[in-house]
Amino acid sequence: MKKNFLILAVLTIFSSVSFAQQHYGIIDSKYILEKMTDYKDAQGKLDALSKAWQEEIDGKMAEVDKLFRGYQAEKPMLSDEMRKKREDEIVAKEKAAKDLQKQRFGYEGDLFKKRQEFIKPIQDRVFNGVQKLAAQKGYDMVLDKAGGVTLFYADPKLDHSDDVLKILGINK
Repeated sequence: MKKNFLILAVLTIFSSVSFAQQHYGIIDSKYILEKMTDYKDAQGKLDALSKAWQEEIDGKMAEVDKLFRGYQAEKPMLSDEMRKKREDEIVAKEKAAKDLQKQRFGYEGDLFKKRQEFIKPIQDRVFNGVQKLAAQKGYDMVLDKAGGVTLFYADPKLDHSDDVLKILGINK
């Protein structure tokens, strides 16, 4: 028991000493991306595509709604066969609109693909810039305070976002 405790204590001391010797930096990827004009352009293109696609889907759903309201008004006068035909038509158009919505905005849909096409190369440039910064300054790790990492405090002198922008050739 004492032997296990001693081994655990020694391992804890060594791991804390090795962590203290690591060099790290902090960046803000959101700040960096906001300073990049090509990112703003790509985001604008994505927003325009998204808006156009949403308007297309809204138009199809409005058509379904119009058909349904017309059907509700005429339902008492229709034969069973005509009711079934109109209901099937409305259901088919609604399904088509929902399928289009899924195709455009669903998981790995058109918007996802366009985001990969427009934004991923820019993110890759930032990643490569961060790698160059880490190599130049000898960092073992670089944390991103814009991401999901909870960072309660960081000394501003540790923030190297401007250095990444310089590496990327972007002036503030």
